[in-house]
Amino acid sequence: MVPRCSVASEARDEPLIGTASTVTRFLLLEDPGPWGVDAFRDARLPSELKNRLARRLREHGIRLLLIRRHGRSRPQRLRCFAASVSAQECWVETATLDSAQEVLDLDLAALGERRSLGLPRHAGSLFLVCTHGRHDPCCAERGRPLARALSRSHEEQTWECSHVGGDRFAGNLVVLPHGIYYGRVDADSGARLAREYERGRLDLHHLRGRVTQSFAAQAAEWYLRAALDRVGIEDVRLLSEASSGGRTEAVFSGNDGTGWVVRVRTSPAAPTRLSCAAIRLSAPPRFELIGVEPQAQRRM
Repeated sequence: MVPRCSVASEARDEPLIGTASTVTRFLLLEDPGPWGVDAFRDARLPSELKNRLARRLREHGIRLLLIRRHGRSRPQRLRCFAASVSAQECWVETATLDSAQEVLDLDLAALGERRSLGLPRHAGSLFLVCTHGRHDPCCAERGRPLARALSRSHEEQTWECSHVGGDRFAGNLVVLPHGIYYGRVDADSGARLAREYERGRLDLHHLRGRVTQSFAAQAAEWYLRAALDRVGIEDVRLLSEASSGGRTEAVFSGNDGTGWVVRVRTSPAAPTRLSCAAIRLSAPPRFELIGVEPQAQRRM
């Protein structure tokens, strides 16, 4: 019997670092489901609505996630969130819709340009747990217990969501507004990670990366934080990165005025199944640390 993709990933000790999505604009639309293999394509929404919305999302570079409360309640009105994540500014706006059709009235062009949609700002955090079991069973088996636990500790901030990528890292948790991806989060760890985030701190053990950076830069930031034991969200900031011949050099600044250069090497890992439904094997990238040094001691 072929093991679940998440079980196999853990068994081979596959690193989490450098695996967060690089999408930086999100539209979250409440839909209680059920969700099909492709949550939006298979949603029980009018075909014209889905076609028009899909075109606008592609045009403006926005990722749609369907969201729902744990327990799949059917609300009379639908919550909707628009999120923009960048190194300079992260924000979330929100609206309550009488019907899904009203999502077409939102100014998605503004979101694509990182401008306000003219909606109220959402002041709190959002904890999005992938529970999209029809896409991958690991997301249901590991995501739902996490969503249940987080809903108890952070009821208003927690939503189940459709596919976010990295099924083999379930339970997957996406945190907005900062666009932080966590993986292999279990029910016992979820509330602690949420509390730490609200205190402005990251959990390096579960960190996959943040969406504002390339995969290699995500890995470089993890190596820097681990080397310096800096877990504050604002402790380090990416200034620049350059890649050549499978090597990436990323320059970071610390919140204490220090500068750091991190070099990582990218190479393909052994081919493996990246999801339970994968038909063919794929070789995901691996990121090996070459060195971390103060910017003043940088070797040219």
